[in-house]
Amino acid sequence: MSNRIVHFEIPVDDQDRANAFYEGAFGWEITSIPEVGYTSVATGPADEQGPTERGYINGGMFKREESLTSPVLTVDVTDIDAALSAIGKLGGTTVRERFAVGDIGFAAYFTDTEGNVVGLWETAPS
Repeated sequence: MSNRIVHFEIPVDDQDRANAFYEGAFGWEITSIPEVGYTSVATGPADEQGPTERGYINGGMFKREESLTSPVLTVDVTDIDAALSAIGKLGGTTVRERFAVGDIGFAAYFTDTEGNVVGLWETAPS
């Protein structure tokens, strides 16, 4: 378990406007994944597994929704269910239970004791 921040997400109201902004401002590579309603964001060189150079993370953008209204940092964990259990015991609350992300892994969202939404990532077994 790395317990490191490995991903970021930015909620958007207008995907085309957001794409143009982040491509123009930072040169990020934006790739739409319409079948899951998500947009992948590469902030530097990457392959299917993620960044190929140390020192940066990739992210994504999704349609803003009621429980996800501000940028989200995502933490890599070994077991999302165990992490959500520990988070609950410490006063956090689950926003979205563990769900599959294709065949590459699983994600979940929780709110910390300060009201911030944070993501969790668990890589699928090889």
